[in-house]
Amino acid sequence: MPLNIDQLATFAAIVKAGSLGRAAIALNMTQPALSRAMKRLEHQLGVELFERHSKGIQLTEIGKAFLPYATSLQAEANQALEEIRALRGAAKGTVRVGAVASIASSILPQAIGSTLKAWPGLHFDVVEGVWDLLAAGLAKHEIDIALGAETADTDEIVAIRDCCWTDTSRVVAAVGHPLARQPDLTLADTLEERWTIPPQGTGPHQHLERIFAGQGLGLPDIVVRTRSITVLKSLVVGSGFLSWMAEPMFEPERRAGLIAPLAIPGIDGGRTLMAFRRRRGSLPLPSHKFLDALRKLTSIQDRRAQPGL
Repeated sequence: MPLNIDQLATFAAIVKAGSLGRAAIALNMTQPALSRAMKRLEHQLGVELFERHSKGIQLTEIGKAFLPYATSLQAEANQALEEIRALRGAAKGTVRVGAVASIASSILPQAIGSTLKAWPGLHFDVVEGVWDLLAAGLAKHEIDIALGAETADTDEIVAIRDCCWTDTSRVVAAVGHPLARQPDLTLADTLEERWTIPPQGTGPHQHLERIFAGQGLGLPDIVVRTRSITVLKSLVVGSGFLSWMAEPMFEPERRAGLIAPLAIPGIDGGRTLMAFRRRRGSLPLPSHKFLDALRKLTSIQDRRAQPGL
């Protein structure tokens, strides 16, 4: 007997709730009925998925191995139903996309606008965050597309290779910062300044490490590590910190005369940006429509950025 959507939803609800009682309330079922449903699933699979104890239940090792597949199957089934309703006109579909800050403040809004111009019935759920959070969101089916800096594929996440573009990161400071007026500024001159960047393991942190290492330098004094874009910009503008930001990320503050890049020669802050998806499963139809618009938009912008164009 094949698995069905109700079984997967029941299994997922029990895992999330941590007890049959709380799961029964969430599913609007009686606890005995829920217990019977789980026993039927375990009998069908020929294994025990949960260990029962006085304080609740927990997954067995087999249950832990089954969980990601059950989550993926449930998401795929729900996606199929949504697309069928969309094709029948009962729903229009939702694009669930996550992006790092520099993309969320530049290319993403333009791509959303282009998509809606061609497909006005679509809706968007947008998440902004650093890459490790977006990668986790993809793996957990919280989003279907993630937009970030180029990185290696994993067992769960792969790049969409024909959807890529470039931008440039710079060392930035408040417009009135003393280094902004210093002649013949070098990267070494920033070592004694207070810095704020995202934490270790994130794309901006790794990028900055490569920039300093490329000039034979260790990292500067990173006083504040934060994932908050608001905190990063506020520390730069109001507290004299330096930071490392992609140009689209600080463009509004540059236009307002608050933040400016420091004129440091010999720094190559270019990077490749890409769209990513889950390795397993199909991509929802609304996401395909968004990717088509994003490809066209980034292709035009990259051609404009090339010398002589």
